Order: sequence, then C-alpha cells, then structure tokens
Amino acid sequence: MEFKFLGNTGLKVSELAFGTQTFGWGADESASHSLADHFIGAGGNFFDTADIYNKGVSESILGSWLKKRGNRHSLVIASKVFFPMDDGPNDTGLSRKHLFHAIDNSLRRLKTDYLDLYQVHCFDMSTPLEETLTALDDIVRAGKVRYLGASNFTAAQLMKAVMLSRMNHLAAFCSLQAEYSLIVRSTEWELLPLCMEEGIGFLSWSPLAGGWLTGKYVKDRKPPPDSRVGRKDRWDDQPEQRECELTWRVIDTLSEIGRNRGKTPAQIALNWILKQPGTTAPILGARTLEQLKENLGCTGWDLSGEEIDLLKKAGEIPLPYPYRFIQKYTRKREIRVI
Repeated sequence: MEFKFLGNTGLKVSELAFGTQTFGWGADESASHSLADHFIGAGGNFFDTADIYNKGVSESILGSWLKKRGNRHSLVIASKVFFPMDDGPNDTGLSRKHLFHAIDNSLRRLKTDYLDLYQVHCFDMSTPLEETLTALDDIVRAGKVRYLGASNFTAAQLMKAVMLSRMNHLAAFCSLQAEYSLIVRSTEWELLPLCMEEGIGFLSWSPLAGGWLTGKYVKDRKPPPDSRVGRKDRWDDQPEQRECELTWRVIDTLSEIGRNRGKTPAQIALNWILKQPGTTAPILGARTLEQLKENLGCTGWDLSGEEIDLLKKAGEIPLPYPYRFIQKYTRKREIRVI
C-alpha cells in the first residue's frame, strides 16, 4: 500500500483509511480485532473512528485492539466530535466545554495519550467558530492531539476557519472529511479545489455510497435482506435517497468495466476515487473479512483513461449556477497539489 502526506503536513498516511463505524455494530470485538489486524497486514496505518459511533463502543473496541497490539507510534488514529453522547444541554456541538470533555473521554476509550487527528464531525451553527478554533488550539498545545481536521463543512465555512486560524496563529485544519463517490460528485464543485489550493488533505467518506456501488443492488429487484438497505440501517442509504437513473447508470458502468477487468464493482469504484486529483484516502468500512479483502483489492493497479472517462460520464450531472456560468466563460488553470 502506498503512503501520502496528509495535506501540507509531514504526516504520512496509507492511501486507504479503515473506518471503524462497524466495530460494535455488525462486527463484535473479536471480529473487529481481526479486521484491524488484516488491514495492518495489508500495509495500512490509518484508522478513523468517532465518539458517536455506537455511543463510544467503536472507540473502545479500537482502544482494546491498540492496547493488545502495542507499538502505538506506528499507527495514525483519528476520531471525531460533535454529535450528542448524552442528554445534557452541553453534551453536543463544538463548544469549548464539550470539546474539552469529549477529547478526554475519547482518549480514555481509545486507551491512548493522544490522537493523531481530531476532527470536528460537522459545522456547528450554534457556536462561534472562534470559540471552537481556540479550544482546539488549546487541546493541541496540551499534547492531546497532533493534527486537526474538519468534516461536513461547506467550502465557505472551511475557508473561514482556515483564515481565522491564520490570522490568530492557531492550529489549523489540515484535512477535510466529506462524502464523495461516483454518485455524489458535488464535492468536486468547490470542496476538492479548495483543499488542493490550500494544501488540505481530503478524506472521502462513503466512497461506495453506503454499499450502492458494490453491485449488490439491482434495479426492480428487492434488496438483499442482509444489506444496509434491507436492514434499513441508515436513512441516507435508503432507495428514496440513493435510487435514481444516475445511480443505475453508474452501477451498470461499474459492472461492465469490472467484467472486462476481472474486478468487482466495489474495486472499480474505489480505484476511481484513489485516482481523483486532491484525494488523500477513501475511508473503507467492512463488517466481514471478506468485505475488507475485496475492498483492499482496489490498490496496485490503474483504471485506463478510457475507463475513467466512462465512469465520469456515467456520473455527471448538470452544473447549477454559478458553476455552469463560470465554466462556460472562464478557463480552468492548473492547480498545484501540495
């Protein structure tokens, strides 16, 4: 597995990140440890979790694996904060109080003295951004966190955070985690270009669109009962959110290319993400060892230019204003990736 710098930092992370949302949900502690062992055995070093994942269980299971394995320094451990962990009025959001409370609890569950990457899980409209950024800077200065990241921000919100950090000499966001896949392409309009221009690493969550790009769902056919859609795990993976002609067009193209290349649709979709400009690492999720092994098969080979063009065309949607207007009347300059 190859390694990349996380944005313009000196931190090197594997080209695939392992998302541990399934730890404690779909995978018990023993199965989760086996998944983590296999990911490390394949050359990965980057694990992503969040306090909200199964109300802290994901962090706890990852923590028990870290303690059993040892050699903490060789790994890059990332977690996230924002969503409510309890019912109190200060048990959610990005206030100074909640951030200070949440980081200590995450470190306790993960059984580690520090996080390599601490990410705010969502922009908080109820807390001044200056409060959040100064609190995060204090957490970094206290040695509890090495690097900071954002997730689920608009381009304007991310740029404002970057500028405030620069003006006030605060630790700044070095990465963005955002949804990006062959059927969620709006990330390309502003977020990816902004990350490339500002030297911010980009981590794509749900690169397989909640399982839709694995080929397990077929048009006009009932979804498998043991799938996310069949179990109704998450609202944003249900047919009313994902199913449309664009989705089926992308799935058909993935299947066709996969047949020609001897690869699965999931491997094709993940390889496409890996080759997109500005992408640091897609975040893989898996409930079983078979799923993880399949997903890891996306590395070590390249889609052809023709195949990339076919996938791009299959997932294209008309640009809205003002992107359409700007694209028509200006010429895109080359962006230097830092």
